[in-house]
Amino acid sequence: MKFARYEADGRYHTGIVQGTSVIDVTDLLEKIAVNESALKARGIEPATGGLMRWVQASTSVREQMSAQLRERLVSPQTAALPMAELRLLSPIARPGKIVGVGRNYADHAKETGVDPFEKPRIIFKMPSSVTAPGAAVPKPAAVKKFDFEGELAVVIGDFARNVTEDQALNYVAGYTLLNDLSAREFQFDITPPQTTFAKSMDGFCPLGPVLVTGDEIPDPQKLRLKTVVNGQIMQDACTADMLFPVATLISYVSQYMTLEPGDVLTTGTPAGIGAFQKPPVWLSAGDRIEVSIDPIGTLVTSIV
Repeated sequence: MKFARYEADGRYHTGIVQGTSVIDVTDLLEKIAVNESALKARGIEPATGGLMRWVQASTSVREQMSAQLRERLVSPQTAALPMAELRLLSPIARPGKIVGVGRNYADHAKETGVDPFEKPRIIFKMPSSVTAPGAAVPKPAAVKKFDFEGELAVVIGDFARNVTEDQALNYVAGYTLLNDLSAREFQFDITPPQTTFAKSMDGFCPLGPVLVTGDEIPDPQKLRLKTVVNGQIMQDACTADMLFPVATLISYVSQYMTLEPGDVLTTGTPAGIGAFQKPPVWLSAGDRIEVSIDPIGTLVTSIV
């Protein structure tokens, strides 16, 4: 299934995307059972609804709920809303953590002039940087080297600790898109680098437009990722080119920290970012970035 979060009538809603329409399932997700004891043991308040509550449910409970969701889709009383008329929100409003990986595509490592890493290079974006699909992101006045990175993002659907690669994809609730906006002067031009700061300013994490459940993408290494800036293709790659596949990343991170339901694991960007164009291409007011992967769709961001 393909879920979208949106705002209507002053409330937040969650719906299932069918073609160009959305079917509201907000009430059903409010009723889904979550493992409150496991959540509270880690100091997590159970979500009252929305996709965060859905990912906090166990895999088996989500599978049981799927039958009710499908009944809603075929019910003659169900109203379909035109997706183009909705104000979409990020699928996960405020992830517990956003775990990234640097230089995870061979071609991107090559363009940076660095040999591929032997182990994943883990970086972070602050949850407060998340913004909606279609958002207009202000460029901080002091930032001159403003850049983009189109990425496949993984939404975790269970507590993952010491997970093997063979089992890692079982901990995926779904997939979405992320634009890893970055202020390169804080990443490349100062010592020591401040990579987390460079990637965590307000609005620097456009996320969406939808969340596609894991069963719809059985192999995340068979996807084509494209990033288009002002109508020009800047990035065009296959996720098969990742140095560390999704399952490897989940397993690796889980050896050191617990990945929790609703956490976002963003998987790196391919070659073509603005910093390594000749000459560099920096984002400025008026620019439009489109990150796309079928079957997830297109994440659009404007710079103001």
